[in-house]
Amino acid sequence: MTASMQPAKPDRPFAWLERRLDEADQQGMRRRLVPRQMDGPYLLEGDRRLANFGANDYLGIAMDSSSATGSDERGETPATFGSGAAASPLVCGFTPLHARLCGELAHLEQVESVVLFPSGFAACSGVVATLPEAGDLVLSDALNHASLIDGCRLSKATRFIYPHCDHRAVGSLLAAHRKRFDRVFIVTDSIFSMDGTRAPLVALADLADEYKATLIVDEAHGTGVLGHRGGGLCEELGVEGRIAIRIGTLSKAVGAQGGFVAGPQVVTDYLLQRARPLIYSTAASPATIAAALDGLRIIREEPERRRRVLDLSGRLIEELNRQLPAKRRIVDHGTPIIPVVIGEASKTVETAGRLADAGFYVPAIRPPTVPPNQSRLRISLSAAHTDEMLTELCETLRTFGL
Repeated sequence: MTASMQPAKPDRPFAWLERRLDEADQQGMRRRLVPRQMDGPYLLEGDRRLANFGANDYLGIAMDSSSATGSDERGETPATFGSGAAASPLVCGFTPLHARLCGELAHLEQVESVVLFPSGFAACSGVVATLPEAGDLVLSDALNHASLIDGCRLSKATRFIYPHCDHRAVGSLLAAHRKRFDRVFIVTDSIFSMDGTRAPLVALADLADEYKATLIVDEAHGTGVLGHRGGGLCEELGVEGRIAIRIGTLSKAVGAQGGFVAGPQVVTDYLLQRARPLIYSTAASPATIAAALDGLRIIREEPERRRRVLDLSGRLIEELNRQLPAKRRIVDHGTPIIPVVIGEASKTVETAGRLADAGFYVPAIRPPTVPPNQSRLRISLSAAHTDEMLTELCETLRTFGL
């Protein structure tokens, strides 16, 4: 579909969420995040210092500021903070550090707003379980991450599973079923964790435009790695402005822990009202948030790390393909994930054990994580790997006949 053929998007694609939020406002039920910082048994909330009777820090361990150190909310001077957040974000677990991280992630993703989740799994399952409802349709890639799959199962929406990365199948499903449903959501990973394959995001965005569907993309393995800024595959392909809801993790390239959802303010506000993994989970600790802020700084200031890991990936695939039979050669998808498919689970586990004996940790991935007879060694590259490490790994695999 050419740009000139694309139908105009509705001015307010999330008007239904706006109505829900207005109703919550009128009923006095709307939740909002307020940055609060613990100071021992007190909370600092703006100019106020309040005795804290809202946390779940029953033994006072999280409130002990001697247990962790890091940067203040501006990241300029050393400061102390407790080792835990002590409560959910909506109670008193959302600190100025959390607020700053949301702002920096929103800048990275070029969106209005970001909301944090305790893990990437919680972010994925929470979004997909919360937004699609009864009367809606969800189309989910067959190889989506388990967190997205669980979100689909928890949702009351009708769901169809389409063949991996098959945008034509998505088009056929939309043509056949779109008129039956109030809203349609297309859910996909951007980079698939066991294969390193890339979702056809441009084609999916075209279909979302044509059928007035909402595309939800999990950038867990793209954030920090792909794109000029490190914004992920959506940025690299130039479709970030067409994909309203993007999910990311802080536990992979960012080097910390947690997850986030990036998108319009109305979407993140609605998730604050309804997403159970967010509302009922303790917030990530301030120490973890400080680590994530430092990771984002490195992503911003050291783009050579992205270039390095992708260069290593291309070189390793080229070298492995020299020694693999044609039917087992690896496709270079331009990601740091390299699967060496062996097939039989027991042989894969045995090979991983032999690699460990030789000084390499390469996990053996078996069913149900991958389909039967698709067991594999999953090589995950890092910019920290040396050229010598790659050479030695290739030589060792060659001696194993791989």
